[in-house]
Amino acid sequence: MLPGLALILLSGCSYFQHEQQTPQTLHYTCGTLPLTVVQDNVRQEVSMILDGTPLTLKQQIAASGTRYSDGNYVFWSKGDEAFIERNDKVIINDCRLNHG
Repeated sequence: MLPGLALILLSGCSYFQHEQQTPQTLHYTCGTLPLTVVQDNVRQEVSMILDGTPLTLKQQIAASGTRYSDGNYVFWSKGDEAFIERNDKVIINDCRLNHG
């Protein structure tokens, strides 16, 4: 019985690890504007369309929250809040993650 239980537990762990590796689509509301961000933890990047331009930003070291950048754009998120900078100036703020 114990070997069977161990197999079930191991397969469950594998299932949950696989789920975390699947890119997630996150929906934010920034003021009155919607923002859709695809977070890929395996590649350590986020993708979004901003001003009609597709962007892919790589995860960077951050003292607080999670920071992604391509050198021009920065997407910062902490908990359910996020904002976007372009050339070191905040261009979109007050982003709140929509749950559900």
